Amino acid sequence: MGFGSYDESEQDNQSIDTELDEESVDSRETDHQGRVEFENGATNDELIDRLKDIKDDD
Repeated sequence: MGFGSYDESEQDNQSIDTELDEESVDSRETDHQGRVEFENGATNDELIDRLKDIKDDD
């Protein structure tokens, strides 16, 4: 056969295991345990006014 030919018998009954292996997946490895604090120096009113300015520019 020529280029791109294949054995059709290899195409039958293909199955893919989609089950997750519970032992190999650790969803807790990226959990954050601690505190995050952020201060931007602006009041809520200043931030709201800035947001209004940004929306008015559009």
